[in-house]
Amino acid sequence: MNAEHWIDLTRHPSTRTESVRAIQVRVRRSANSELQLTFRLDGDIPRILVPSSSAPRIGTDLWRHTCFEAFIQVQGQPAYHEFNFAPSGEWCVYALSGYRNGAPLADEAMRPHITLHSTNSRLDLEAVVRLDTLSAIHSRAFLRIGLSAVIEASDGLSYWALRHPADKPDFHNPDSFALPLEPPVR
Repeated sequence: MNAEHWIDLTRHPSTRTESVRAIQVRVRRSANSELQLTFRLDGDIPRILVPSSSAPRIGTDLWRHTCFEAFIQVQGQPAYHEFNFAPSGEWCVYALSGYRNGAPLADEAMRPHITLHSTNSRLDLEAVVRLDTLSAIHSRAFLRIGLSAVIEASDGLSYWALRHPADKPDFHNPDSFALPLEPPVR
């Protein structure tokens, strides 16, 4: 399946916010190794704490503030990559050999292209990832994708994902990699 339609993320039940009404994501996978992710946050945007714009660069601890995330795993493999996309333009990629076992990659070749559009009621963040920078197989393999967001607002942090399989928010749980993506048609 390739998700050309909007997919709803759900808020983890342990977190509350009135600032965010909904978060949706649209995923497109192209034959030229691009994975395009558009995160759409509907809510009271002036109450969302959005990091100031900066030059695109590798960031640290982006998940502690408003941040959108994608987890990319080749079907049947324990290894996966985590991408963090901040509205500021900062980004980070982690290579993990298994559940939470890995480290950030300081490789500018992996830099996603991030654009942001915002109004008082909607924030759209688009990120384009080159799958061939992860490995040659990522471009043509069946993938499992996890999509999530951490939203920092004046009324607290909330955690959003495709699926929340645990009592506490845990985006690394393999059961949350709930979007299957078929290889592109070439």
